[in-house]
Amino acid sequence: MEKKVFIKTFGCQMNEYDTNRIFDIVKKIGFVKTENQENAECYILNTCHIRDKAKEKVYHEIGRVKKIYNKKKKPILIVAGCVAQAENEEMIRREPYIDAIVGPQSYHKINKILENIQTSNKQEETEFDAFSKFEYLEGIKNNNNKTSVFLTVQEGCDKFCHFCVVPYTRGPEYSRPFSKVLKEAELLIENGAKEITLLGQNVNAYSYKENFKEFRLSSLLNELEKYKKLKRIRYTTSHPKDMTDDLLDCYKNNKKLMPFVHLPIQSGSDKILKLMNRNHKVENYLEIYKKLKKINPRIQFSSDFIVGYPGETEKDFQDTLELISKIKFINSYSFIFSPRPGTTASKLKLIDNDISKNRLIEIQKLLFSYQLEMNKSFKNKIVDVLVENKMKNQNNFFGRNVYFNSVIFDGEESNIGKIVKVKVEDYNQNSLFGRIVNNSNMRAA
Repeated sequence: MEKKVFIKTFGCQMNEYDTNRIFDIVKKIGFVKTENQENAECYILNTCHIRDKAKEKVYHEIGRVKKIYNKKKKPILIVAGCVAQAENEEMIRREPYIDAIVGPQSYHKINKILENIQTSNKQEETEFDAFSKFEYLEGIKNNNNKTSVFLTVQEGCDKFCHFCVVPYTRGPEYSRPFSKVLKEAELLIENGAKEITLLGQNVNAYSYKENFKEFRLSSLLNELEKYKKLKRIRYTTSHPKDMTDDLLDCYKNNKKLMPFVHLPIQSGSDKILKLMNRNHKVENYLEIYKKLKKINPRIQFSSDFIVGYPGETEKDFQDTLELISKIKFINSYSFIFSPRPGTTASKLKLIDNDISKNRLIEIQKLLFSYQLEMNKSFKNKIVDVLVENKMKNQNNFFGRNVYFNSVIFDGEESNIGKIVKVKVEDYNQNSLFGRIVNNSNMRAA
């Protein structure tokens, strides 16, 4: 008899990939995916520790589950992901409603947990064993059949930025075997993928030695380009230290690599970058920017910014604003610093919260202005859009242009999975709006 499982995914793109793979795993023991959280026999929270107040959000969600199932049989409740890894035993003690804790490198054991849960006490699996996880996953078909898909090629981090919890929740850097990454990519393409985004905590640190040869991220990008059915390639998230010349050269020759680079810098102040243990300077970042712009002037950048980091002065903040004005980042993320347990920065003295809030407002105003300016530049122009799906409760369709802008337009279901030309008629901060044009000879912006 089929049992229903509902998974709520928090946070990053790697979590989305993990969630899809968890569905593939539990299918083996008779679970089917449900979008209706009210009728699930198993409720999994796949958590991310990077987002603000990550732990509190998990407890809030558990409170919601309790209300939903107040007069029903309690579902099996599993907390997975990075918050589970960081909080593990404390979380089980604090919230008896939880049946099991599963870390991001242990979710391949979830079937065993589910099978034992009726007869065992509370369970906790938080081993750092990326090799074992991927060895297991390679035997289970990736059933993702979306037009645009994620593919994890690297996990963990050895950079130890002082604000970041990833080395403690995902473990050391681990690169999957080159041939096995390609095998999964082939399967995804056969399932209908037209765009693949390669994922990693530091995806550009990917390095795997096979048959006496070292393969890097550039090797993966160039090999994927050869697949005729694949139309677009992206990668995220990167570190400036690993933007090597071989990777930059991909932007010269790889026709499927999108001209959009998400490269987190966190601050425009060298002093703050040093306090963060980022091990690069603003000058290094600008060097990468200039090199890529020289290769292709159409390339656009996005980034991550932490506001109110301990020790940040008004001058440091102004340096960050100056950097943003130089590069004109689009589609960037910005956060107020919040301490993560176990990290070096968690012990530092926080700056005044009102100052941090005001700085966040100012930095977002500037970032959003460039985002809006970019979207405005597309008005009355033709853009190439990879059609992903039909909009819910609407007759319109959704896709993205080469810069990862959301594009909403009229169309037909037969266009899903195809790249179509859309004339942009309107825009807002987050999206472009337009209509399909039939002249395939028109040059896209």
